[in-house]
Amino acid sequence: MVLGVTDEELARAIEAVVMVAVEPVSPGLLAELVEEPVERVEAACERLAGAYRAEGRGFVLARVAGGYRYQTHPELAPYVERFANRDVSHRLSTAALETLAIVAYRQPVSRAQVGALRGVNADGVVRLLEQRGYIVAVGRAEGPGQPILYGTTDLFLERLGLDNVSQLPPVEDFLPGVEVVAELEEGLRPAGAAGGAGIAGGVGVTGGVGVADGAGVAGVADGAGVADGADVAGVADGAGAPGAAGITGVPGAPAVPGVPGIPSDEPAARGAGADGAGD
Repeated sequence: MVLGVTDEELARAIEAVVMVAVEPVSPGLLAELVEEPVERVEAACERLAGAYRAEGRGFVLARVAGGYRYQTHPELAPYVERFANRDVSHRLSTAALETLAIVAYRQPVSRAQVGALRGVNADGVVRLLEQRGYIVAVGRAEGPGQPILYGTTDLFLERLGLDNVSQLPPVEDFLPGVEVVAELEEGLRPAGAAGGAGIAGGVGVTGGVGVADGAGVAGVADGAGVADGADVAGVADGAGAPGAAGITGVPGAPAVPGVPGIPSDEPAARGAGADGAGD
């Protein structure tokens, strides 16, 4: 049993364990192995990480997925990628990356929800990500069918070098600005819609052309071309006249003398259609 180890011995023990570990080693497990408090182990890991940074090493002691592991320095990524991609590349497709991003930011999420956001069926891509170990079923949704809900795994955090999903960059950073959105809307807007022609200007509506100025209504009041006196009375007092389409086409029809409520000689004297009827 190792008891009362010095800071130097503790640091060496941490280095040895983390070096041979395949997955990140949690502070709790390290504390159990060296039989020291978790607080002291975490402090020792922070000192190690600071020393590596100060010395400008090609690797770092990073905390990812709730544990510690050694990984290459981010500045040396081009050299590492060149080495790793010598023979074959296992990069994810664009569709897989889009789906993985949706799961990461919206988890827990179902296949149907992923498909609705992407606009295509996502079953195949979800299966691929599940096989690669980047996502896993975390439960079932309430409601009809109880679809499976998916979330990201520790492997996903390892690949991105994150300790937890809260360290993901804000999704707002990937959205276009207000100016760009306005330009896109302007480009997608149909021709003539911006000015509101025929609507905002009120052509034929707000101006009331042929209605508000009483065009055609006066002729109806005079009894021109109206066969029923009841209609004349209803129109003469303005009832239903505003907005009555087709009233302007009434003048020109032969007037009928003897309409109740209107002297029989008045249409002949004032109506343009009465003279034609007398002939």
